[in-house]
Amino acid sequence: MQFFCLKQIGILFINYYVPRIIRTVIVSVLVYQLVFHITKSYNNIIRYEEGKDYIKYIILCLISSIIVSIIRVILHIEIASTRLNILAGIFIGLMMVSYRIIIRYILVFDVVNRGVRVKKNSETKNVLIIGAGNAAHEIIKTIHTNMSEIYDIVGVIDDNPKRLNYTISGVKIIGNRNDIVRICQDNNVDLIFFSIANIDNENRKQILNICQQTKCKVRILPGMKEIIKNKKLFENLRDVEIEDILGREPIKLDNENIETLIKNKVVLVTGAGGSIGSELCRQIIKYKPSKLVMLDIYENNLYDVEIELRTKNPKADIEAIIASVRDTKRLEQIFENYKPYLVFHAAAHKHVPLMEKNPLEAIKNNVFGTYNVVNASDKYNVKRFILISTDKAVNPTNIMGATKRMCEMIVQAKNKVSDTEFAAVRFGNVLGSNGSVVPLFKKQIAEGGPVTVTHKEITRFFMTIPEAVELVLQAMTYAKGGEIFVLDMGEPVKIYDLAESLIRLSGLVPNEDIQIEFTGLRPGEKLYEELLMSEEGLEKTSHNKIFVAEPLDISMKDIEEKLERFNGLLIDENVTEEQIKKIIKENIPTYMEKNVVKK
Repeated sequence: MQFFCLKQIGILFINYYVPRIIRTVIVSVLVYQLVFHITKSYNNIIRYEEGKDYIKYIILCLISSIIVSIIRVILHIEIASTRLNILAGIFIGLMMVSYRIIIRYILVFDVVNRGVRVKKNSETKNVLIIGAGNAAHEIIKTIHTNMSEIYDIVGVIDDNPKRLNYTISGVKIIGNRNDIVRICQDNNVDLIFFSIANIDNENRKQILNICQQTKCKVRILPGMKEIIKNKKLFENLRDVEIEDILGREPIKLDNENIETLIKNKVVLVTGAGGSIGSELCRQIIKYKPSKLVMLDIYENNLYDVEIELRTKNPKADIEAIIASVRDTKRLEQIFENYKPYLVFHAAAHKHVPLMEKNPLEAIKNNVFGTYNVVNASDKYNVKRFILISTDKAVNPTNIMGATKRMCEMIVQAKNKVSDTEFAAVRFGNVLGSNGSVVPLFKKQIAEGGPVTVTHKEITRFFMTIPEAVELVLQAMTYAKGGEIFVLDMGEPVKIYDLAESLIRLSGLVPNEDIQIEFTGLRPGEKLYEELLMSEEGLEKTSHNKIFVAEPLDISMKDIEEKLERFNGLLIDENVTEEQIKKIIKENIPTYMEKNVVKK
């Protein structure tokens, strides 16, 4: 009897369930294959799969099982029930994910093992990674996959105490920022990868200052904007710049007011090929002027800026013009032709030592060049004129600073007799500009030294070029005429400390690997720069980094008389350096000749 029952069950299974199972398998295979083929899921490389890929596989299996159930209902095919199909879909999805995870970890394990095998290679660099976030995960994955013969990761640093001794992509979190120096010493670390992109400036500065105490070269991820532009995250790692350790907070702008003044207007920038002028053009173009007129006497720089802006802004109306601010006729032709609404006057000779040796050129270009542009702006009804000035115009001790102070005087005097609103913006050194010490120091470090500093106590105010230009544009919106806007440059920086920082962040030791030599103050150079003259009152604006000095009592008649004396210097072929400085002192009372050469 029992044998008979088993026989009947066997016949039932063979005649009913086996055909049903075969039909279910055939339909399921066809549907699953079709769904995975359409979604191109088979194109994924197992080694690079992530959690989102595994979730996708499970969802696709569920969708496939639902489609199989729909086919069963519509075509009345004798296959497994809807419940069984969905359960099968979940099971298949989990099995598929499990299989791919196992394969992936076998591959990664093999790569890591190969990395371990090459650690004895003397050329392999020991790396410490700061930050246990997504960026660190990407960097570790890149190194394990493609660069295991170049880099050996000793561990990860993270300030979150809950993460200590956990692993990220197979690499252990071995400490916080306070452990960096010890870990680097104990593990002979060669390189530090700073992988935190989303960090405030103060914390970045603090961690980088700790890194300076090691002998490691530091590479850093920039901000999120730069990372988004280049999705290959490892390629975003760059050498640490001095901006990273200054710890300045980002500038907040009233973009609406800036856009109101610039949008659909003709804007002219003199000195457009220079450091400040070119950055002015880059930022102005964002506010969609009807035309951007870029004027410069040096064709190579102007050409480079023009090509850059046309490439990035193909619809913008850009005009690049070769002309000198000394040429009155040429300026009048340009102003008559383009009728600018706003003028930013950045053209000037700015190198202090060169202008000490060539004072008449500073007078020609800075003083009379500014006078020419000011007159053209007045004659052709420019709405607003902004002079780019300098902290060296404050109690100047050099020819360059004195000529820039004269430019400020011209602007203030002209404002009293013109419908054009004339103003000046004064700031200190900008990082990375032509003539800045930072590019010079980097070049000297790359060449093996020595790094040259004029004096151990010399200090300067520093600001990045984009930061300075942003504040210039913001100050433009506050101008009513006659003001000298003074930018908050933060705390002054000792040039010697700056040189030490750049050497240490290059993985070298100051005065051991790279010597620092003192060359003595150059003619006209101060130990300390000032941003405000003693006789000027300083008032706040609505922006916490912009202050305004009220106009001094100076008339256009006074300016014309001073210019007449300066013109006498230019036409006198036998004029001496003493006579030039005497005339400058008589006409710019705050000028005090100073020639300190002590080291």
